[in-house]
Amino acid sequence: MEVPRHDEVAIDVAVFGGSGLYSLLDDAREVAVETPYGPPSAPVTVAEVEGRSVGFMPRHGVGHTIPPHRIDYRANLWAMKHLGATDVILPCAVGSLRTDIAPGSFVLADQLVDRTRGRIDTFHDGPEVTHVSFAEPYDAEMRGVALSAARSLDIDVHEAGTLVVIQGPRFSTKAESRWFSAQGWDIVGMTQYPEAPLARELEMAALNISLVTDFDAGLEDDPDVPAVTSAAVLEVFRANTENLRRLLFAIIPALPLSPDRPALHALRDAHL
Repeated sequence: MEVPRHDEVAIDVAVFGGSGLYSLLDDAREVAVETPYGPPSAPVTVAEVEGRSVGFMPRHGVGHTIPPHRIDYRANLWAMKHLGATDVILPCAVGSLRTDIAPGSFVLADQLVDRTRGRIDTFHDGPEVTHVSFAEPYDAEMRGVALSAARSLDIDVHEAGTLVVIQGPRFSTKAESRWFSAQGWDIVGMTQYPEAPLARELEMAALNISLVTDFDAGLEDDPDVPAVTSAAVLEVFRANTENLRRLLFAIIPALPLSPDRPALHALRDAHL
């Protein structure tokens, strides 16, 4: 898919996340992007981070007004590609499905499982049939940079993990959560699908940074432990926003990486 570049603004790296990640940048400016898929969640905020031009966008909109199943993922990804991004960083909040992955830690997911329904998840609706390779959803080189950065910052990080993506906006039942755990999956969230495969269709290399906000329902063995709530999730996420910001700003100067990464040429042999 050939996406035309913006005439005035060009970015190297795209980041989806709230304003807390970039509100302290002095040179930030908003760029409105029109897309063939409707308006994105918000204008792209463009800023320089140690010589890299970066586009930031809150996937849930300004003020967190768009639930995960209503996000126009195609518009969001297309807007970033339109501005020239080759690498995209996808932070998200997740619940833990394992007792050794504690709230407040980070997971650099290397695999995902789709358990959503009805979300528009491709740019390729015909007439040309296109099948992109998605065996490895996330970029290994980017994950390596993120792991080194997290360790250097003394951030509690898990170098890999399988993220199961649920439809939302509700949280899992205990039975669902225990089933996810029994499958060997590590964390559960609501936004990485179809965000990651759409990035692949646009030949953008993707990195996931999952911030663990809670133990999911199936791990609540203690009857006194309260069920997962939005308030509790947001409290942990906000408490760790500065760590996420530090991590992002350590990763970004090292990107983009080698031009021969598979994701950057995903459409080369994808057309039938």
